[in-house]
Amino acid sequence: MQKETFPLVSIVTLTWNTTDITCDFLRSLNEHCRYPNLEIIVVDNGSKEDPTPVFKAIRPDVIVLLNGKNLGFTGGNNVGIRAAKGDYLFIVNNDTEVTPGLLEGLLRIFRDYPDAGIVSPKFHYFFHKGTIEYAGYQTVNMFTGRNAMIGCREEDKGQYNEIKETNYAHGGGMMVPRKVIEEVGPLPEQFFIYYEEFDWCEQIKRKGYKVYYQPESLIYHKESMTTGKSSPFKTYYHTRNRILFMRRNMPALNRIVFLLYFSLLTVPKNTLSFLLRKQWAHLRSFWRGILWHFNKKYTLN
Repeated sequence: MQKETFPLVSIVTLTWNTTDITCDFLRSLNEHCRYPNLEIIVVDNGSKEDPTPVFKAIRPDVIVLLNGKNLGFTGGNNVGIRAAKGDYLFIVNNDTEVTPGLLEGLLRIFRDYPDAGIVSPKFHYFFHKGTIEYAGYQTVNMFTGRNAMIGCREEDKGQYNEIKETNYAHGGGMMVPRKVIEEVGPLPEQFFIYYEEFDWCEQIKRKGYKVYYQPESLIYHKESMTTGKSSPFKTYYHTRNRILFMRRNMPALNRIVFLLYFSLLTVPKNTLSFLLRKQWAHLRSFWRGILWHFNKKYTLN
């Protein structure tokens, strides 16, 4: 193939006081990515120190954008999205490492499936290679507002090696054509972090596009390197954004069912659990996430 047949792909990734992790990501690109028409954008979300010299020592062509403060996953990535020149944008976590052919496999989806609006690769756990993290997403449960990754924690024996439509992309690695972003808009910044990819996928689907899973592309994920396995930060945003996602994307009846379930079961259960474990910070964060929805300063659109 001639070089001009390769569309420009912009890789957009965030870093926030995780310079070493981002360096590993850039090294993995150097070692495994042979795609010939590439733009790499690292958005620094207000780290304590400017990581630009360190990144450029590893990858001289990297574009580093410095935010003065932490704009979250959504706001930070949107800075990169606005700066990107690519025909396709690959929004990817910095706590991942790529494998050969990753971008080529994702691009084939848009070549072979004209209705594709967004696609994610297969995810393996970095520290447990051969174990699946993501092979697509189940639908969000209208009672709990939660869902699960297909294949999660299963040994990869090829059982999910078929290209398929799925409910949601994985926020840790998703490729979107520029034309789709121009039509749908950037990541919804109200979410800051968590549930934002679900909301974005719902917006993309409402425009008539589909979400695809591409098992021929593989990425390794270090999972929760930035926010930790469990933290009051996570508790707040998971609580707040679960409600926000359901309010923005579910039909009226589903919203009523969810709010009843959440009020009558989830709230007392989680409150009691945090009290018994003396997890006071988590308890405060849980209730802050709920009470945020009584603030009239935000909109659902």
